[in-house]
Amino acid sequence: MHSRIIEIVRTTTVGIVAAALATAAGAADWRAWNIHHDGHPNTAAMDRFADLVDEATEGEIKVEVFHGGVLGSQPDALEQVRIGAIEFGNFNLGPIGPIVKEANLVSLPFIFKSVPHMFRVLEGEAGDIIAKAMAEAGILPLAWIDAGARSFYSQKPINTPADVEGLKIRVMNNDLYTAMISAMGGNPSPMAFSEVQQALKTGVVDGAENNFPSFKNVGHYEVTTHYSLSEHLIIPECICVNTGKFEALSPKLQTAIKGAAEQAALYQRELWAVQSDQARKDVEAAGIMVNEITDKTPFQNAMNSVYDEYLAANPDMRRLVEIARTTD
Repeated sequence: MHSRIIEIVRTTTVGIVAAALATAAGAADWRAWNIHHDGHPNTAAMDRFADLVDEATEGEIKVEVFHGGVLGSQPDALEQVRIGAIEFGNFNLGPIGPIVKEANLVSLPFIFKSVPHMFRVLEGEAGDIIAKAMAEAGILPLAWIDAGARSFYSQKPINTPADVEGLKIRVMNNDLYTAMISAMGGNPSPMAFSEVQQALKTGVVDGAENNFPSFKNVGHYEVTTHYSLSEHLIIPECICVNTGKFEALSPKLQTAIKGAAEQAALYQRELWAVQSDQARKDVEAAGIMVNEITDKTPFQNAMNSVYDEYLAANPDMRRLVEIARTTD
């Protein structure tokens, strides 16, 4: 009996030590932040990511995704991922710009020719530079995901920069975005997103800009007549991880988690494309006239003053801008 008790104690102790060693090696319950709700492509993709991580790590890493921003606002969640209080996050690169200057590349108007061009840029040298800078700030991007392209909508078609002249256009509160409208001769009107519908309806502004799903879902198509595919801002999102915790994992686990993120990102892009295409069909069926802009060169040329001013203040961004502009 005595030897049996000793064996039980020994086995239990070994089990505890083994569990502790497994935890030290990376076996843990990790949390992920997502601001979106059910029905959004990112929510489905983050759930898929959690399942893929579980499968790829053979259960060594368990991911619980908290949707709807329940763990805090994006600025709060960014900081929590940076310090490791939350391990993963699905973040838009726009708000990362104030933390990581290199991420501001995606906020430069007309820097990308299209969504596929944006992904080619981020999956090349420019993306490596941005990822390295983000990792040094504690937010390592594992994969880039789609957040659509923002285009103009108003009471008339916009085919050239001259068509913006004299128009009051609502933009997000960012100096680059207000400078973009001013460079085309328009009048930028920053205001809260919640105020845009009434402002369009009453003529306080002549137009605004956003992607197809947002244009449809908030009802802005009900108070405008034309949607012009300028795609002037293409700001992606990422699946990110706390740098320190990720780098503490074994190379095998790192590869498994990055692979899971890349698969989830491809799934998200597919879902986003379907949702965006359906939103376009819905607003066209409601009477919105959609006009393609096949040559964005005049718009890009109109941004010369915006870029000159920005690069004068941020000369270390010249290389990134050049890489993006010369990527096919």
